[in-house]
Amino acid sequence: MKKLLSIAIAGALFSQPALAADMNKVLRVSFPAPETGFDPGKISDVYSSSITENVFDPMLTYDFMARPVKLVPNTLTEMPQLSEDGKVLTLRIKKGIYFAPDAAFKGQKRELTAADYAYSLKRLVDPATGSPTGYLIAGKFIGLDEWVKSAKNGKLDYDKTVEGIKTLDRYTLQLTLKEPYPALQYVLAMPHMGAVAREVMEAYADNTMSHPVGTGPYMVTEWKPGTHISLVANPNYRKKIIDYKPGDDEGDQQIAKEMNGKSIPEIGRVEVSIIQEEQPRWLAFRNGDLDLSGLPQPLVRGSLLLDPNDPWRADLKPDLKKRGIKLYRDLGEEITYYVFNMQNPVVGGLSKDKIALRRAIAMSFNTTDTIRNIRRNQAVKAQYIIPPNVAGHNPNFKAAFEYNPALANALLDEFGYKIGKDGKRLLPSGLPFEIDFITGTSGIDKQWNEYWQKAFDSIKVKVAFRQMQWNEQVKSLRTCTYGMDGAAWLADYPDGDNFTMMLYGKNIGSENYACYKSPGYDKLYEASQKLGDSPERNALYDQMNKIMMADTPWVMGDTRFNNYLTHQWIKGYKPHPQFNTLWRYLDIKK
Repeated sequence: MKKLLSIAIAGALFSQPALAADMNKVLRVSFPAPETGFDPGKISDVYSSSITENVFDPMLTYDFMARPVKLVPNTLTEMPQLSEDGKVLTLRIKKGIYFAPDAAFKGQKRELTAADYAYSLKRLVDPATGSPTGYLIAGKFIGLDEWVKSAKNGKLDYDKTVEGIKTLDRYTLQLTLKEPYPALQYVLAMPHMGAVAREVMEAYADNTMSHPVGTGPYMVTEWKPGTHISLVANPNYRKKIIDYKPGDDEGDQQIAKEMNGKSIPEIGRVEVSIIQEEQPRWLAFRNGDLDLSGLPQPLVRGSLLLDPNDPWRADLKPDLKKRGIKLYRDLGEEITYYVFNMQNPVVGGLSKDKIALRRAIAMSFNTTDTIRNIRRNQAVKAQYIIPPNVAGHNPNFKAAFEYNPALANALLDEFGYKIGKDGKRLLPSGLPFEIDFITGTSGIDKQWNEYWQKAFDSIKVKVAFRQMQWNEQVKSLRTCTYGMDGAAWLADYPDGDNFTMMLYGKNIGSENYACYKSPGYDKLYEASQKLGDSPERNALYDQMNKIMMADTPWVMGDTRFNNYLTHQWIKGYKPHPQFNTLWRYLDIKK
């Protein structure tokens, strides 16, 4: 941490242009779980990505105001030019974009170039990087896999030309695909695709996770892992003036009135506290120590006026309204699910007895109860790999097994899971067994564990909960060293590809937490990647969901309503389904 802080202070000594951001404006926010680091090529969790999306610049981004969401150029002069066969993209980088000051640049302003994006893309598939998101581009570009295989003594030659990722001149990047990849436009807008500078990565090669240097609106000045993160406006950030053009929506018109003519960012500093327990986080917001917050689910009934017949309707209670607190609400582009490790000797495998065990576990869990009592009716059941409001969702498909403990017990009886002398079931081989269930450490995790304990008791199966922090859970998920776990997937982009990839066999070790491999599913997934949103692709998605149901690598969970709260002094707020944070678009007026 000290090394990171000293580098940031040294950078501040360089000559700097006048900042548009007001350094006296401080936004105070919180994360409910710890981050893992800030190298965009090495992280994938939402909390780390919430920082990197403010520090690094992908080539594309989203129009902040447009709904449905709309891709727009970020560091490009225009949207990518695509060849008629859908295989060649030409991307032109804007001139005059600069990295934040850093000692690695030896006192010189460092301009962003096409070579930075070429380098950053290559890093994602370099085994030395160990990127959890390399699967997004691996196998896609001509010559990229061959380049990876050309490593000598474990090192790759980044100066070697790769036909599929090459610079035509200082500001022009050309990407050449093996096959059309319609989802690539969305991938290029993800925080993981932000440009890093090669000299920075090499200067801090021993700890790139704690030394983020990008061209984005903010830079990290202090990091106390799992406790606190401080960001300040990047003095080298290009001047961007807000000019929203709202339609008839009154909320959009108010945002335009508040923000037009201002710069991105307006707020000079962002202070992020990690507050894992919901009650302290809520108290911090109510006391004004946090400027904005999500509404913790246990406090929904005490804070919102809910319609018992319609979970889509809610409003703030009068005492909160009187304080000027505002509510913003939407149904998340997400899915929650419980995942089985398909390589685990107890719950994994595709034999009939293992599938029967997983189905019985799925049927023993009462999602209706958890939605009512833990979610406070602020969720809907998940029935499809792809959630509502995402291209490819089928609202008529029912993938979740119905709650039915009696049928679950009958299924276990049929497949030889006899009850032993201790009242717990044995494997068909007659040996005792126990489900390894990794879980978090917070109060809300304990509530979920109580429901799962009840579920396992109802089918007479022994379970052991193994507690660990979320970043440690992620390591277990990616190394397939667990039995069961719960997870949520929030849309990186509003396309079904972003969700169906979670069960693709080649993504084991990254986002395929189930460690699941099905030749039938993989074949359909590979075919779907070549298609854009269409009835043809939707038909493939239905077949993939049927295979998933048959093999049962997941217990389907729910899709949650998001309830966001801001104090009256926060201006410009509008939830966006693809951005993790909105800090760069906000202003504070106390």
